[in-house]
Amino acid sequence: MDCIFCKIIANEIPSKKVYEDDLVVAFHDIQPVAPVHVLVIPKKHIPSVLDLREEDTPYLAAIHSAIQTIANQLGLSEEGFRVITNTGKHGQQTVFHLHYHVIGGRQLNWTM
Repeated sequence: MDCIFCKIIANEIPSKKVYEDDLVVAFHDIQPVAPVHVLVIPKKHIPSVLDLREEDTPYLAAIHSAIQTIANQLGLSEEGFRVITNTGKHGQQTVFHLHYHVIGGRQLNWTM
C-alpha cells in the first residue's frame, strides 16, 4: 500500500509524534495552519469517514481519547481548539487515510 500515513505508522517515514497507543498515532502536521496543528490517525487503514464500519468503533473511541490527551498536553484545553475531518475531493481530503486535524494555539476564524 502506498499510503503516507501507513508509512508513518510503520516508522518508514519520520514524524514529530506527540501521542501513540495501540490504536492511534498523533503527530505534528508538516504544513500547520496554526501554532498547534496535530493529525490524529487510526493505525488501521480506513480511507475516510465514509468507510467506517461498526467494528471500527474502538478506533473512534481511541481517537477521541487521544484528542483529549493531546489538547491537555499541548495547552489547548483552556482556550479551545478545532477538530476537523476532511472527506473526499470537495472536502479537501488529500490523504485518503482517515485523519483528524487538531488545530489551536490562537483565535481561529470560521474559515482558515
